[in-house]
Amino acid sequence: MSKRKPSLNNTGMRARPETVEPPVMQLRGLRRQVLEIIDEVLSDSSQATDAVREQLRQHIAAHPGRPEEALLAHLTSLRSERPGQPDTAPQDDTARQGDPAPQGDPSSQDPSSPRLEAVLRDRMLMTAFQPVFDLTTATVVGAEALTRFVSDSGDPADYWFTEAEDTGLRTDLEFAALESGLTAALDLPPHLFVALKLSEAVCLDPRLPVLFEQTPVAPARMILEVSGKFPPEQAASLDAAVAPLRSAGMRLSIENTGSFFAGASHILRLKPEMIKLDWSLTAALNQDPLRRELVEAEVGFARKIGAVLTAQRIETEAELATLKGLGVTIGQGYHLGRPSVQPREWAKWGGRARHLASPGGRGRNLRS
Repeated sequence: MSKRKPSLNNTGMRARPETVEPPVMQLRGLRRQVLEIIDEVLSDSSQATDAVREQLRQHIAAHPGRPEEALLAHLTSLRSERPGQPDTAPQDDTARQGDPAPQGDPSSQDPSSPRLEAVLRDRMLMTAFQPVFDLTTATVVGAEALTRFVSDSGDPADYWFTEAEDTGLRTDLEFAALESGLTAALDLPPHLFVALKLSEAVCLDPRLPVLFEQTPVAPARMILEVSGKFPPEQAASLDAAVAPLRSAGMRLSIENTGSFFAGASHILRLKPEMIKLDWSLTAALNQDPLRRELVEAEVGFARKIGAVLTAQRIETEAELATLKGLGVTIGQGYHLGRPSVQPREWAKWGGRARHLASPGGRGRNLRS
């Protein structure tokens, strides 16, 4: 497993010079995230976490005016209280595939496994939602679920999932993130759709339909986001796996990974209700005539198959104006609204529900 952390910002994209915030703003952003995590923990009313909440209050009292230090002390104390040794094999035999590494061979042990197993065991993750807008009306019509990890490491979510991939825990971590997202979705305004990211491995996992059967979130509100990077030979299996979910009312979104022709074959096979532009097509789109032509082609392609085209990571007014000028009707990004873990922030997105259609006006309805 690679031990080198990728150079990523909190949204998983490589930082560009024009998007790097001054140190003071970064500190304010960090404090805001810390306060959101603290508020999320303290607002939990379950009896099972009474002791955890009380311990957190004690740390806050011991570090007045320094919430970052309070949360770090709290997380450190939780880790020190966990029973067992770091190299203890997981209790659930579904948490890791294959036999555990021999205890006497340090070179065969993965030093990152304990913290991933702790996240899965203690559910040390939460969901942030980022608003998705109808660009023609500036109305929030949906929210994408993004995973946030309660950890003192500060690693972005992409690094956690990459580490889970290397240690055989990727699918289990994705299911934990899905469970968190579905639970949190109950606090969203009821007319908003909920976009949930899924890997092809999770789509093919027999646990997925069982999970959706148990959630109170209405199927018609859910959009399943699948990357377009899966191998062509998996398209038939993926289609068969998601067909029952789509029959129940869920909708499918395929992310075009930047190669229009490579992604088109998947899209034609699966006929998704939504096509999501890769972020590499959105970034500085206003400065690149070639990419504008590619996006314009995708707008026309989506219109012909009756899908809605959506853009992600819109970070400037110029990018937004260019996308709207090309006919893109749905989008999200820091310029429009940042992710939040706060239900009171989500409540502000509860404007009047609207219909979302393709630029030609005949796209399938994405209103929840």
